[in-house]
Order: sequence, then C-alpha cells, then structure tokens
Amino acid sequence: MTGVPRISDADLWIRSYHPAATATTKLVCLPHAGGSASYFFPVSARLSPAVQVLAVQYPGRQDRRGERCIKSIAELADALVPYVLAQADRPLALFGHSMGASLAFELAQRLEDRAVIPLALFVSGRRAPSRHHVETTHQLDDEGLLREMRALGGTHASLLVDDELIRMALPAIRGDYTAAETYRWVPGPPLRTPIHVYTGRSDPRVTLDEASAWREHTTAGFSLTPYSGGHFFLNDHAAQITEAIGRVITAGVSP
Repeated sequence: MTGVPRISDADLWIRSYHPAATATTKLVCLPHAGGSASYFFPVSARLSPAVQVLAVQYPGRQDRRGERCIKSIAELADALVPYVLAQADRPLALFGHSMGASLAFELAQRLEDRAVIPLALFVSGRRAPSRHHVETTHQLDDEGLLREMRALGGTHASLLVDDELIRMALPAIRGDYTAAETYRWVPGPPLRTPIHVYTGRSDPRVTLDEASAWREHTTAGFSLTPYSGGHFFLNDHAAQITEAIGRVITAGVSP
C-alpha cells in the first residue's frame, strides 16, 4: 500500500525501546523460551542512555506470530548474525536468560569467528554448554507443557489462564523448548569474551557446579554471582543484576 512504510527485516529481529545515540556501547538481549523482546523493556529503561539496549524478537510470537518458529539454537544464531553485526559500530555485549543464554553463547562464537569480540557475555539461568541434561518437556502435551511453565514461574499469570492467549502462544513456546532442549554444544576453542554468570540458588534446572562450569568456555575474565530464588530469580533481582551489568560494561569501555 502506498504511503505505508515497510518494516525491515532488521526491525523485526531487533527492538530498541529507548534509542540512545550517545551511548558508547550496545547490549543485545536474548529472551528465554516463550519470552519476547518486551521482557527486556525494563532493562532498556534502566541502562539508557548510557547503554543502548537491543532486544531480540524471535519469530513465531506477538507481531511475528505469522512466521515459522525456529526450533534450533544454531539456526537462530545463524539467522541473527547479520543483524547483530550491523550493530557492531560500537562495542557490543550480549545478555541471555535460560534458552537465551545458550543462544548468546552461540552468537558470541559466530561473532568472534568474524573478528568481532564482544565486550562481555552475560548469562543467567542456564548451565554451561558443556553440561548436558536430557530434557523432554517439548514432547509433553499442551497441559504438560503448561504445568512445566507454571512450575518455573517465568510466564505472566494472565497468559496461563487466558485460553485465547495460550492458543496463540503455545506453538512458539513449544518451538522454543524444542530449541533449548535439543541444543548440543559442539566442542571447540573457548571464547575470548569475558563471561559473567548469574544463577538462582534454588533453580531446579541449574546447579551451582553447572553454572560454575561456564568458566571452561572462556580464556578471558569470569565471574559467578548466585542470587536467592529459582529459575526466574532475575525477576526479583532485576535492578541489582541490571546495575551489575551496567558496571561491567562501563568498566570495559573505560580508557
């Protein structure tokens, strides 16, 4: 239709809620299974304008629900590379929670292969890639999948009781769980990117040892910070974690 601007592919994948033209760094945020870019709106609000926060929107949800879900971490990472590279005019950092942590790690590998070394990789709610679990949640029926989501507590309660919203969201949720649970790390050289790990002490999906094992995946700096709470501990500690990320990024670009 004449006069209606076309949404670019880049705008479909990358959302910037608080544009920060004067920011010296950018933080690319990757959501958990079933999550969306808007989950990181508060992170963007807190870090802007010092850091430009770029939130990734996966296919198959919200305004992208008409698109095919991508059920592979590797395929998601490959699809994201050109859009993230286009943002590398300033130093980049990556932040992913749960499934997003695995995706952030794979994305960091691909960026390094293209001579772009991220400023930092922040991961939360996910065991190290070298620590494998057999997980079959993606194979459950719809009720079983919803029970698992309720148990982890990461999805807003209104979604889990609204039948229409559930029907709209379940394909994307199942696709994400498939990607997360079938992901297998391919052994290779460790990253040259510092890794900062946040974990919940009561997370049923990640032990402290499995979180500590992220240390094996970098030759650069490493930190591990446990917090009280379960798999979505970061919902209760959002301000602290966002401030910690901001301090690391600021220190990384200091002269």
